[in-house]
Amino acid sequence: MSKLWDDLKENMKEWSSSAVEKAEEMSRIAMAKTEEMTRISKIKFEIHQLQREMGRKYEELGHLAYSHTKEDHMATFSGNTEFFNIVNRVDEIKVEVSDKESEIEKIKAEYGIEDSEIVDISKKNEPEPTIDHSKANDDDLDAKQENDQNPQESSPE
Repeated sequence: MSKLWDDLKENMKEWSSSAVEKAEEMSRIAMAKTEEMTRISKIKFEIHQLQREMGRKYEELGHLAYSHTKEDHMATFSGNTEFFNIVNRVDEIKVEVSDKESEIEKIKAEYGIEDSEIVDISKKNEPEPTIDHSKANDDDLDAKQENDQNPQESSPE
């Protein structure tokens, strides 16, 4: 019985040390993946910031085009350095965004990260669209419901 007990203790020691080694390995893998996910999130935030800047530049272009056309009665922008500076900055931003997206793809490929593993914060925080039924006309709603129930009757032939 003593031999059986000693063998059992020895096997338990081997199993536990093997389990500890496996847990340490898994922990290292998880840490590495977490670091890379953090890098990807940081780059995605930088892309978001660049896209916001690009939106502001497009807005500047719109204001410039409007004021140039309305106040100066001109529809051409040749020689307008402000216009071309904005256009050039938009092009630079597009290149920066493309470079950052390539960097993300490189990280994903290097560490075997799938798109499904990455949470898209911009989509996660978007509010759900809502319909204000108090402003809807009851007759319109009734017609819509009737249309949904009998679609062949309402379609033109």
